[in-house]
Amino acid sequence: MKTTAMYSPYGWKAKIGLIVPSTNTVNEPEFWRLAPEGVTIHSGRALLLGKATEESYFKMAEAVNGAAEELATAEVDVVAYGCTSGSIIVPLPELIKNMAERTGCPAIATAGAVVAALRALNVKKVAVGTPYVDFVNESEKKFLEDYGFEVTSMQGLDLGHTQEERRGIGRVPPEVVFRLARAIDRPDADAIFISCTNLATLDVIADIEAELGKPVVTSNQSCFWACLRLLKIRTAIPGYGRLLEECLDPIDESSYAMKPPKLVKAA
Repeated sequence: MKTTAMYSPYGWKAKIGLIVPSTNTVNEPEFWRLAPEGVTIHSGRALLLGKATEESYFKMAEAVNGAAEELATAEVDVVAYGCTSGSIIVPLPELIKNMAERTGCPAIATAGAVVAALRALNVKKVAVGTPYVDFVNESEKKFLEDYGFEVTSMQGLDLGHTQEERRGIGRVPPEVVFRLARAIDRPDADAIFISCTNLATLDVIADIEAELGKPVVTSNQSCFWACLRLLKIRTAIPGYGRLLEECLDPIDESSYAMKPPKLVKAA
């Protein structure tokens, strides 16, 4: 056993633990598509019921803890919570601390990965597109501003009033994402951010970048990127945007500022 303790036949570079909302059907396939040889994805699910409310997000966060404990038994190298809105509504530092304690490995949530990605791309001003209802959009705008970014525009698809609408986010065609990106773009925006891990984006990231001439950050793309860079894996992944192709330097927790700068100053 001593000679094979570090061996994994497929995840010999890294085993990524991914926790997704139970209704999410896009995050896992997009992670699988991005995974280079030697990187494997091992997922857990956190129960998500009903319409989008603060209560539903906090209930899901409780389930994340159990999923993290289960993933720890798979000896994953990093654990990620694949929910952008869930890691904005529920305090990011709390989520990361709980996952790291339960797995004994580096942890990140999608909202933190977005912060790290925007910083790696030297973004100051960002245009934001989401599938969310208004209260989630408002929370996301405040989150980004607290972390030091100026939101030049924001538009949501107003999905999430029912559980069926939440599931329906996973059925939004990538072509809609392309048009949404064009709609939110502003001349002074340094980048486009398309939010939500259940929104399929991989097929249009490169097209949007070519069309608009600026980097595109999406929830799944940035979260997968952050998992690799937290583990100091510098593999470039072409075809899915500048972030994965050009931003190869390792990151650590300081890259996604465990406490928002504005809140630290106010304390």
